[in-house]
Amino acid sequence: MRLRRGEFALDVAFEVPTPGVIALFGRSGCGKTTVVHAIAGLLTPDEGRIALDGEVFFAARETNVAAERRRIGCVFQDARLFPHRSVLGNLRYGERRAPRSARRIGLDEVVDLLGLRELLRRRPHQLSGGERHRVAIGRALLSQPRLLMLDEPLASQDLARRAELLPYLERLCSGLRIPIVYVSHQFDEVVRLATHVVVLENGSVAVQGDVASLSRSPELRAIVGPEGIGAVVEGVVEARDAETGLTRLRFSGGSLRVALEGASPGQRVRLHLLARDVLLALDSPAVPVAADVLSGSIAAVTRDSSESLLVEVDVGGFTVLSRVASGPRASVELAPGRRVFLLVNAAWSRAYALGGASRAGESAAGAEPR
Repeated sequence: MRLRRGEFALDVAFEVPTPGVIALFGRSGCGKTTVVHAIAGLLTPDEGRIALDGEVFFAARETNVAAERRRIGCVFQDARLFPHRSVLGNLRYGERRAPRSARRIGLDEVVDLLGLRELLRRRPHQLSGGERHRVAIGRALLSQPRLLMLDEPLASQDLARRAELLPYLERLCSGLRIPIVYVSHQFDEVVRLATHVVVLENGSVAVQGDVASLSRSPELRAIVGPEGIGAVVEGVVEARDAETGLTRLRFSGGSLRVALEGASPGQRVRLHLLARDVLLALDSPAVPVAADVLSGSIAAVTRDSSESLLVEVDVGGFTVLSRVASGPRASVELAPGRRVFLLVNAAWSRAYALGGASRAGESAAGAEPR
């Protein structure tokens, strides 16, 4: 799909599995919102093709389905609620827009999913920013969309409001069987919510793929910076230690303890291990009380900066990153294939319980050049 507006040129091509949560990730101004507007029919591309589950929405000089006929629900940074309507009135508006034959999710289900029952009589000015976005999402869902697009719903929220809204977004992403396009420039949101990631840079696709493999890509490193570089791995909850309050996760290469509330044995968990927080040792270390040790072999070593190296370690089938100081000795000792040990502290790990974030795809949605 190609589109030019003034000096900005968009040229993107991607095809992703549905249902699932497709994250459009990148710096501000890279073209994420432009892609969303084109998929929704709010902008007309100069050329290309846009399709969802085999139905073509746009094909240059052939097809251009009107926005209202695409049945795409959009929630933008500003919730855009009707100020003269109550929460219930805003929700009912979305419900009335849906064709009866397409109704799959009801008002009560949306109210419970997004925790809106105590807010139904309030007006938008009586809501917090997070509450307004929950109502906007509910209104979009009740229009029975074939695709739900969330354009940086947390961008205007402070840390407290982000913490309030993220659990609802997790429930939303794991509980629905419709594809969701989630736009963000915060990678922690992507780690928590996405099944597939498309990274945009200067109007083009820099890289795309599943969250775990993409988390180690050089293209992503260039965007998130040295402090955000890390590996994303998935494990299963084994048990919770009542004495320490930590949850033990089992991976193919071992186990780790993390701080995680509310997860049940057998539940899948996604873990973001930042390279700065994973210590590497050439010999088996004396283990501090709060740390776990993983062992593996070096897969690759790349220069991270003038003062550090980024070491990729294969730990029983998944890759963990560690940043170490560079120098003549490190270059010799950190050779690919060497057995090493990784020290991971439970307090450093970012763990997120998954409801259904790794569902297999059944069909495809995407935009591609023609």
